[in-house]
Amino acid sequence: MRLASLAFITLGSLCLAGPVLAESAAARGKQVVDQWCRECHLRANDKPNPVMAPRYEDIVRRAGRNEAYFRKFLHEDHFPMTIFRLREHEKRDVLAYLMSLKKR
Repeated sequence: MRLASLAFITLGSLCLAGPVLAESAAARGKQVVDQWCRECHLRANDKPNPVMAPRYEDIVRRAGRNEAYFRKFLHEDHFPMTIFRLREHEKRDVLAYLMSLKKR
């Protein structure tokens, strides 16, 4: 009985931790974007500017921009973004951040 109770508590804890871990990844992804990408991309409240790259909030809402699209995009070179080389964990975090923007 004690083993079953322990298993139930552990499973419940893991279920609750999932969203927390996802939020942490999105928060880390936002930090990566703020550090490396915001120099060229507009921020959420910026006025449109043809010299700047679009807001991430606009990019994620474009047709076909789903998790698979962004995963592939983050693993390809894109000028002038090729000068920024993200590590695999940073790419995963940026992907989590982008997906969090779709939910807003």
